[in-house]
Amino acid sequence: MIEVASTARLSFRLLGAEDKELLFELDQDPEVMKYINGGKMTTMKDVEEVYLPRLASYSSPEKGWGMWGVFVKNNEDFIGWILVRPMEFFSENPEFDNLELGWRFKRSSWGNGYGTEAAKAVMDAVGEPDDVKRLSAVAMLGNEASVNIMKKLGMEYIKTYTHKDPLGDIEAVYYSLEC
Repeated sequence: MIEVASTARLSFRLLGAEDKELLFELDQDPEVMKYINGGKMTTMKDVEEVYLPRLASYSSPEKGWGMWGVFVKNNEDFIGWILVRPMEFFSENPEFDNLELGWRFKRSSWGNGYGTEAAKAVMDAVGEPDDVKRLSAVAMLGNEASVNIMKKLGMEYIKTYTHKDPLGDIEAVYYSLEC
């Protein structure tokens, strides 16, 4: 099982169905959801019937795939998550050697470098196995905060395109890094 090492400020654990309240709480801020779906808050029904089944479909603790909960070490407050799954997982051609990193954080934690710190810690853990050739990330057009994290992780711009997902397509930018 892959473990993500704690940083000076953060600790990590894989999230599951027992964490549905944390996932719900995170998605109750329209600013957090702005670059996900235009600012629409997630319902608990969505968490239970859509997001948790999706999470279960790609979770693999042995490979480090799933949603890594991010917690502030000094008080164990949940501030967000880092997602890890194969790129194009929900398509007919998932890229098992190219892992997608994604993130979502509470607005109260923005501007403190937590996103980059957490993504780097997770990236270091899941990028080690020999079968992982690339680490990539996708962000909705205009989401400069996420693009800045991608750049700080050493990822390079690949393309602007329509990102296809069963939950809805978005105009996005794609960044990637060879392992």
